[in-house]
Amino acid sequence: MSLTDLSVRFRDDAQRRRAQLVIETRLADDRNQDECRYLMRFVWQLRMTYCEVTEQNLEEHVGADKLEAIEALVEAARRSPESIDAWIASIERIFPVVHDRGYEAFG
Repeated sequence: MSLTDLSVRFRDDAQRRRAQLVIETRLADDRNQDECRYLMRFVWQLRMTYCEVTEQNLEEHVGADKLEAIEALVEAARRSPESIDAWIASIERIFPVVHDRGYEAFG
């Protein structure tokens, strides 16, 4: 299944940006560079209509709990904007904010 349809599934740009921010701040941990790289590619995929990352890429490089969260977003996006809102709320409850070590080291 392609992920190239996700950019048109959000209510508006604000909702898409909110979902992207949740992934960046709650899932993309720079302590695992490979996983972080693919999660950030997925963040871009939410905006693009071309293939930035595939489901297979995510399955190969993202840990089980975060992969489950990403898959839940894909399912929510294909259902409704209200489902995306619920996904955002659930991820904010489940995953704490990631401490960005790379930014601190070079920022």
